[in-house]
Amino acid sequence: MNESILPLKDKVVLLTGGSRNLGAVVARHFADLGASVAINHYRDGPVAEELVRSLQSRGNRAMAIEANVGERTEVERLVKVAVGALGVIDILIHCAGPFAMTPFAEMDEAEWDGILNVNVKAAYLLSKLVAPGMRAKGWGRILLMSAGSAFIRTHTIYTLSKAASIVLTEELAVELGPYITVNAIAPGQIEESAEIMDTYEPGFSARATAAAPLKRLCRRSQVTEMMGLICTSPSMEIVTGHTFVMDGGWRLTA
Repeated sequence: MNESILPLKDKVVLLTGGSRNLGAVVARHFADLGASVAINHYRDGPVAEELVRSLQSRGNRAMAIEANVGERTEVERLVKVAVGALGVIDILIHCAGPFAMTPFAEMDEAEWDGILNVNVKAAYLLSKLVAPGMRAKGWGRILLMSAGSAFIRTHTIYTLSKAASIVLTEELAVELGPYITVNAIAPGQIEESAEIMDTYEPGFSARATAAAPLKRLCRRSQVTEMMGLICTSPSMEIVTGHTFVMDGGWRLTA
């Protein structure tokens, strides 16, 4: 790695849901920017460890930490282990985000708790735990994941959790300034996950593509690059409490 072009070479990233899919792309991108990366996973040890080995082979500091971020004690342990191994967390990226769209009338309490605990409660707990260290250093970035589902009313509990993520982002931005920025990303349907989404709602991806003014879906690399910009660009130092909607304009017609 050429350290002269690594804007995050002295930063530590804590990334939840980082072993697969979007999370794995995020892990690689932030490692490319020079950051040390603590990759949280849940019951995905072999995949997470292989990702860590691939990052370490390039000279990056990286580690995998198994934790169920839907549980408070597990969140506390996750942060403690990450800080103990890599140092104070500079950047929190909460990518863990299970999906469900069971109708509310049919949903049981366990499913309700499972989605909200990971998608919303964990974001609150993690932010609360990493904020003191960021304040002490005078710099911090918190990135939460919303989704295009936040703007429609057919994805039930997932919609609720991702809409709540937007509100939480705004509230945290007010509380955690002036040294910490808090922003969210709200991708529309992600291209690489379209097939998975269509198993829940057949034809959704094609309809989203057709409805979007730009006639295409968001890619994982685009989401990840936006996260990198938020954490490295001087122009982003003035941006907080904002949700970056990345959906080709689909929300305007949904």
